[in-house]
Amino acid sequence: MNLLIHDLNKNEWNEIVSDYDGWEIISDNGSIHSCAGCFNCWLKTPGQCAIKDGYDHMAELISKADEVVIMSRYTYGGFSSFVKNVLDRSIGYILPFFRIYKGEMHHKPRYADVKPFRFIFRGHGLTDEDKARASKYVEAVCTNFNGKINEIRFVEMANDTLTSKTDAVNSRDYLDGKAISSDDSKTLLMNCSMRGNNANSKKFLDVIESNMTGEVKEIDLVSCNDKTNELIRDILSAEKIVLAMPLYVDGISSAPLKVMEELEKMHLGGGRKVYVVANMGFYESRQIENLLGMVRDWCSKAGFDYCGGIAIGAGEMMGQVIGYGSNGPGKYVYNDLLKVAAAVNDSERFEDIYTKSNKFPRFLYLLAANSGMRKSGKNNGLTKAKMLK
Repeated sequence: MNLLIHDLNKNEWNEIVSDYDGWEIISDNGSIHSCAGCFNCWLKTPGQCAIKDGYDHMAELISKADEVVIMSRYTYGGFSSFVKNVLDRSIGYILPFFRIYKGEMHHKPRYADVKPFRFIFRGHGLTDEDKARASKYVEAVCTNFNGKINEIRFVEMANDTLTSKTDAVNSRDYLDGKAISSDDSKTLLMNCSMRGNNANSKKFLDVIESNMTGEVKEIDLVSCNDKTNELIRDILSAEKIVLAMPLYVDGISSAPLKVMEELEKMHLGGGRKVYVVANMGFYESRQIENLLGMVRDWCSKAGFDYCGGIAIGAGEMMGQVIGYGSNGPGKYVYNDLLKVAAAVNDSERFEDIYTKSNKFPRFLYLLAANSGMRKSGKNNGLTKAKMLK
């Protein structure tokens, strides 16, 4: 069995449907939900997603496929929000446990076979730099999914249907014909994690918020998930936006990515300043580089001004110790967050920051993380053997 995951519209699909006769096809039927970050597919029902919307069996489909083909609109160096959503919902295909592979921390594979992948990116006027960034991204995805790349192909589209930009003069001040009131001193802190108040993104944002001046508003994406226009209005009411997000499948998770696509369609950025606070479970913060590049690319396409990002490795641990301030393993992360807050206060740019832990080596973090995963599984009635099945 071969598996195709695609984001084509009906007319586009009808043109090539005969090429995929007999394949298992995953496309957008409008019912897919964003990954909730609950880790149930690791710690309660290994390999199976807890969200029962028809996309809860992706890990099994990938495991059974002879080859996986991913066909997606090129979006900021990666996949469209729908395709990314399918992959976010597929993390049960790998294990929660960590290993060191090619000098970096990655997930252990659940299945022994190395899965072959083909990637087909569609875009208009893609440059050599665009293609290099997409290639680098899918290499990271395949590293974590224990896959190998059979092919990366780029297909020219007649036009880019994602970007139907409004008049540049009016787009800064209007949404759906209604005036947007923005405040030069206002900062919006946006928690993009679907774990809401329980997210490490929230904890890092709280450090920044406690050191902010002027008017500050903090919102959670999970509470605005079905209120796109209200969310966009909140974003555009501020002159400075801080996006806090976890790394999912080596890039931006699907929920904020969908909002970013909408903002690109409207081209309403108007030069508003964007800062990023990104974190992940792997130890090496440098692995967040792809995500920061995606946000930078989005800013250039949607009319925002990218002003810098901070990449936080060992996010689960840092989220637990960040409350100790300049003490313990989170010392450097805390101090770097203060630098970000100062830059936002002054509306200044800064070079992307890749944090490190304070006197807490990688091998010890790996042991602690794997032990914590086993303990969480045990609390849910799972033996290690069941978690590995």
